[in-house]
Amino acid sequence: MSYQFITVEKRDHLTIVTMNRTEAMNALHPPACAEMNEAFNDFAADPQAWVAILAAAGEKSFSAGNDLKWQAQHGPQAVRQGLDSLNGGFGGITRRFDCFKPFIAAVNGLALGAGFEMALACDIIVAAENASFGLPEPTVGLMAVQGGVHRLPRHVPYHLAMGLMLTGRRMGAAEALRLGLVNEVVPQAELMPKALAWAESILACAPLAIRASKEAALRGLSLPLSEAIPKVFPTTEVMRASEDILEGPKAFAEKRKPRWTGR
Repeated sequence: MSYQFITVEKRDHLTIVTMNRTEAMNALHPPACAEMNEAFNDFAADPQAWVAILAAAGEKSFSAGNDLKWQAQHGPQAVRQGLDSLNGGFGGITRRFDCFKPFIAAVNGLALGAGFEMALACDIIVAAENASFGLPEPTVGLMAVQGGVHRLPRHVPYHLAMGLMLTGRRMGAAEALRLGLVNEVVPQAELMPKALAWAESILACAPLAIRASKEAALRGLSLPLSEAIPKVFPTTEVMRASEDILEGPKAFAEKRKPRWTGR
């Protein structure tokens, strides 16, 4: 399919979705979010798509978040209506709670507002040295409604999260790494190669085991430990009934790389 505001590249089991509105610092309006939602719906439904990378064109901005110029022209109601129609939320990802395939964010430059929220919705964040993060919504009369006010306090201590959210302060890549918000910080030229390396490491593992691990980790967070550990989640049952659960031990015994099928 052809897209106007994003590009989608498929490499075997890897899908790369790249935001491409550099003239707007990759800020997203509802039409761009709709394209991303469709791309991630396709990724979620494709049995041959195992890992996704969310990236951005240019070097200055991952995403400046919601396109405030578009909102000023069309009104906040049009933004809300446009986003409420998307099952995945802003960027097709902030409310994608039913997909347990892994998402990697490759963050270059500014990740502000909903741009930061999209990164927080991913499982792994690789940041370029020039990356900066923030939730500046209160400075323009808004709040981080695309998950930021909920995800950030779950990722860093409460007072640190509130200090960022209540001031709109930006933090650089080094601070984000120190706080544990990103997995790795690399020079700009190494950003995509490093994101691809993370993807390759995940793809070396059994895809159903990866999904079972993600589902158990996310859904287990809301349970007491005594309930979470014995709980068998749906993707765990799929993994236990798969061909890959036989292939893994067999490949180990035969001293070869496993040939995963995702079945």
